[in-house]
Amino acid sequence: KKLVEVYQSEKNYLQVARVWRRLIQVREAEEGVENSELLELWKEMTRLLQDTVEDQDNETQQHLISAFERALQLIDVPSEAHRSLSQDYIKCLSKLPHEVAKLKEVCDATLSRYPTHSYPLEALSEHYIRTGQFSCFSRLSELDPNNSHAHFGLGIKACQDKKYEDAIKSISLGLKRMRSSIIGWYNLALAQLKMHKYSDSATASTELLSSHPGSVEGLTLKGLVHVAKEQHKQAEESFLEALSGSPDNGELFFLMGRLFWNMGEEMRRDRSKAHTHLLKAAKLDPYLGSVFRFLGHYYREVAKDQGRARGCYKRAFELDSSDAESGAATVDLSMEQGDMDSALTVLQSVTERATPGSAKWAWMRRGLYHLKIGQHQQAIADLQAALRADPQDWVCWECLGEAYLNRRSFTAALKAFDKAHTLQPTSIYSLYQTAAIKQILGRFKEAAAEYRQILEQEDYVPALKGLGECLEYLCFILALKQRPDLSCLWKLLGDACTTSRTVSPNRAKVLVPGALCGMDPLDQGHTLDQRQLLTLGERCFGRALKLMPEAPSLWCDLGLNYYHQSRLLSCLNPEEDQQPLLEKAIQCVKKAIMLDSANHTYWNALGVVSMAKGIENFALAQHCFIKSVKAESNNVVAWTNLGALYLKKGNIELSHEAFKIAQSLEPLYVNCWIGQALIAESVGSYDTMDLFRHTTELSTHTEGVKGYAYWVCSTLLDRSNRDSEIYLYNIVQMNAVSAAQVALSKYTERVQTDPDAFIMLGYLNTHLQLRKQATEAYRRAVELLQASPHTDKLSFALRVYGRALSDDGRWEEAVRIYSSTPLEELHDLIGLALAYFRIGRMPESVQAYEKALAVASSEKEKACILTALALIQHRLGNIDHAKTLLFKCSMLKEPVSESLQCLCSLGLVHGEVTLASATLTELLKLGEHVGGAVEERCLLTCTLLALQGNYSGVHREAARAIHRNPGNPSLWALLSRLVPQYCPNKAKVSILTSRALLYSGVNQLASGRHSGEDRRHNALKTIQRAVLLCPDDPAGWAGLMAACHTENTACLLQGSAPRREDLERAHMTLVSEKVKGLQAEDGLLAQALEGWVLQQAVTGLKQSGQYDQAETLCSQVLSVSPEQPVVFLMLRQVQCERLLLSDAGNCVPPAVLDQLSAAVMANHTSVSAWHWLAEVYHSQGLLAQASVAYRQSLQLASQLGDHIGKMSSLLQLALLALMPCLVNSGHILWKDLVLEASNEVLKMGSSPVALLFQALLQFSIKMGARETRRLLEKIVYASASGGSETIASVARWYLLRHLHAKDDLELIDTLLVNATAEGDSRLVDFHRRLYPSS
Repeated sequence: KKLVEVYQSEKNYLQVARVWRRLIQVREAEEGVENSELLELWKEMTRLLQDTVEDQDNETQQHLISAFERALQLIDVPSEAHRSLSQDYIKCLSKLPHEVAKLKEVCDATLSRYPTHSYPLEALSEHYIRTGQFSCFSRLSELDPNNSHAHFGLGIKACQDKKYEDAIKSISLGLKRMRSSIIGWYNLALAQLKMHKYSDSATASTELLSSHPGSVEGLTLKGLVHVAKEQHKQAEESFLEALSGSPDNGELFFLMGRLFWNMGEEMRRDRSKAHTHLLKAAKLDPYLGSVFRFLGHYYREVAKDQGRARGCYKRAFELDSSDAESGAATVDLSMEQGDMDSALTVLQSVTERATPGSAKWAWMRRGLYHLKIGQHQQAIADLQAALRADPQDWVCWECLGEAYLNRRSFTAALKAFDKAHTLQPTSIYSLYQTAAIKQILGRFKEAAAEYRQILEQEDYVPALKGLGECLEYLCFILALKQRPDLSCLWKLLGDACTTSRTVSPNRAKVLVPGALCGMDPLDQGHTLDQRQLLTLGERCFGRALKLMPEAPSLWCDLGLNYYHQSRLLSCLNPEEDQQPLLEKAIQCVKKAIMLDSANHTYWNALGVVSMAKGIENFALAQHCFIKSVKAESNNVVAWTNLGALYLKKGNIELSHEAFKIAQSLEPLYVNCWIGQALIAESVGSYDTMDLFRHTTELSTHTEGVKGYAYWVCSTLLDRSNRDSEIYLYNIVQMNAVSAAQVALSKYTERVQTDPDAFIMLGYLNTHLQLRKQATEAYRRAVELLQASPHTDKLSFALRVYGRALSDDGRWEEAVRIYSSTPLEELHDLIGLALAYFRIGRMPESVQAYEKALAVASSEKEKACILTALALIQHRLGNIDHAKTLLFKCSMLKEPVSESLQCLCSLGLVHGEVTLASATLTELLKLGEHVGGAVEERCLLTCTLLALQGNYSGVHREAARAIHRNPGNPSLWALLSRLVPQYCPNKAKVSILTSRALLYSGVNQLASGRHSGEDRRHNALKTIQRAVLLCPDDPAGWAGLMAACHTENTACLLQGSAPRREDLERAHMTLVSEKVKGLQAEDGLLAQALEGWVLQQAVTGLKQSGQYDQAETLCSQVLSVSPEQPVVFLMLRQVQCERLLLSDAGNCVPPAVLDQLSAAVMANHTSVSAWHWLAEVYHSQGLLAQASVAYRQSLQLASQLGDHIGKMSSLLQLALLALMPCLVNSGHILWKDLVLEASNEVLKMGSSPVALLFQALLQFSIKMGARETRRLLEKIVYASASGGSETIASVARWYLLRHLHAKDDLELIDTLLVNATAEGDSRLVDFHRRLYPSS
């Protein structure tokens, strides 16, 4: 006890706890000790330590907590003593922020035993007020109605709920008993500020400063009051004064930044001051979301850096999901930058957890997105949800009306726009849409009145147009009602109805009054289709002719109306007889000519009708066109029609002359150019495509567009003409594919009943990689052909539709489409088989391929199908069957390179060198043109060489392939991957390809190039550029993680502090996010990358001494996926290394070593695991066991074909054996082991490390021998040619010792010159110590 008093006086609380704990242990060991005595000892320990708990270290605090818990176990329950001790325990825990969980646990236990006791709730309330949780205040208020903490908590909660009056009332009640509460005065002032009670808020801040002079909270309140009063200068002074008392307060820096952001005009022009303070706030308090919101404002509005702005808004929203402004800005910027997936992810996450009547901004934006992409029903649902949150938002009502309008729900749209106009009477758009909808519904008078209302406010052009249309309609109807005896009115109406012929039949829908079209009810409008409109036009012309029977123009118009009816009938119902309509058309036009034979348009019209199918009176047509030309010599239409007649009859020369005259009369008349293109097509002219292209430039004529698209598709299908001059000009130079695709898209919008056009459009879209558009075009073609008798066309359309679905990744639908074909064509069967394969239905895929094999006609087709079957069998695990199929391919007369490549790859994967070598020889015999891609053959050759152990040949083969094909980027990429694995000493070469930066960075990592060697050209700089160019590549982030680890390691080796610590978690999280995109493409690669990143993170944490975090990380992964031996091994490594660093690390128990060995053996493919186990054995002085572990790793590396692992194992083994030799305690076996291992390394390739080991072995055997000097000089003076400077420095050290022993001053001087030139200051210093006088 005296010793405890001494430690207590010295404030050495840890020793107080340890000594008293030892006293209790001694008493517990004695027999007959009463629990009451032990209880008093434990209570005395709590009394000794509880008053100074905040000044104690963690171990002392844990001793105190243990004392309380032991005392509570020994005391009677329930009792006053137990309650009092529990209260002391709670008071102690409330002073320890890191013991929140235990505080809650003890408080809950105390409340359950003493439910009328308020102190536990009071302690919890203090914690909840600080953390913003409000779960216990109501209960505390019930137990103690006058408790100030309860009033404060209820008031703060009311303030958050924007019930400011309730907040002021509750907090004021709390302040009656706790006048000096900083929390109370601070939150009271904030509530008063929200209610704009500035004088009351100023009083509260003054009261706070009087009770706590100079308090940061009081000064902050004072500043906020000044801000509310727009007294910016005084606010700045208050905040600065508060910052002087709390210079690391991030919230104060934020308030300063916000103040500068909102200051006067001069400060608004220069936002740098606000930016500086906001950055400082973000650095000091990275969890304050509002800081990042204002930083987002700065980057968006001032710096114009939308990327950074988006990142800041995203961070602000992640920190505070209720921050609607940041969330909306994140979504808006994502949409502006085209990242719709990220925007939708944010909106989806918000709307999923939103309660009814909340998250208006998210519902609104998602509704607008769905409105934009045409998902009108979803848009309506989202916009309705937004309106539940704010029914008075007139903009949202307008958007809802737009969605209803696009869905053609006119009545609902009308109500929505009416509501928007009611809320915002000045909105022209809502009023215009109301009028437009009424116009659509046939309420022309109401529409016209609203159009006039708009025009009274401004000259709004759409309103002028709408008003004109309404008035025209009203005037026209009124005119017909007033003067039905005017022939001109009926002619106008007939012309209007006949004009509908120019649009597609399914698009011609016109609202016509019932009185006009003769349909009931007469006072309402009726929607007529194209055929009904033409019939109505016929009736109107008939009514006009009754009034003016001798008007030739009316007879001609009526005849053309009959002609157009017959054409529509032949299109919609080919089986229906259109001859009566054509006869009527002929008679009507003849009647017009009889009345006015000098009019050229009547003759031209008669010629056109005479050529119609069903009449085909070509002699009459020729006569009519000639009469039309004679009547009007500058008649371009008649000349063109005459040319078309001659072309139809096969008279090319006369047709060409007629078209040529038409071209001279009107060079921009597209029909005559189409005629010339058809002539060129019939005679096989090279100018055909160019002429059709010219017609598409003049205008979008259906015949010209379809002709041009046909020629573009035909040229693309002919793969033999890719290098011809015609192809290069017509397709490449004239950008024919895009031009034809655009023209044909316009054609299909206008003519939606042409399946041939949709098939060609699908082909062009496929060529342009527009997969979704191609799929849609083929779908339309299939729909049109299903109702037609052309089964061959339908089969073809189904085939290309199935292929388009496969290209788009919609394999299930592709199976359905292919199954609907007759499955007699080879392409149908192959497409079905591939689709089955993609969805994992292997047996069905095999059956389909076998059927295709029976249908295949050529040797090449059979070889390809057999290869596909072999791949499936390999996937199913039937290796022998796969080999048999591939052997069959190789026995065919025309073997294909793909089958030989598969057979070679099969041999390589399963380690069958003979099979792989023989197959590769056959593959190379095919030559470059037949043998497939150069890089594939190079890869196979390099793999075979590596499997044979010829590692130097791997590099030479890749270099040889590049020498023959220097412009092939894939070969350069392959070489960049091979170099660090097989020739790390040559990894400094920079290789520039599409992934050049990443590969080059990996090469620099392999060669050990860090910023300490070259600040400009190093692995970190290179990989940073790679990540900047491709931020979504997880491999880039993994490389960056490795580069940062390399930089930290280099700093530690140089004796400086690492500058890139604590980045492991961030990099690991980034890679985990980015790797999700790889899951669908390559799940194994994604899994391997995540595993590697975890190992790298654990390694980095261990290096920085953060063993707790490393152990926690491994435990977290194992809690999610317990069956991971690699992670379990990492956990054991962390625990073992921490044990080795402790005092007990000098002697690790055998049981622990056995556990480590078992963990390593569970990772049967990890060479590095055996290396680590060997190092553990070595640290315990168990050299024999370490040697066995290195031999195990060598055996494993040889089995895996791991060149680097094999070389590393041999070098580690040599180093292990060298260590006892250097201290002259090495047995002859160790010396032999050094030579054996190093010689094996040298057989694999040049290795300066192996040469160094041999030189050091010779040094240990006979330091003064000439052979020793020769070996060391070989390393030292060879370093200038590209060897490692570290190895050379070690060799210089031992060479200097050798020369010093021989006293060879001349060679020492030479060595010193070399060291100085290479910057080896370590050797120079060593020389100075050996020769102090020199």
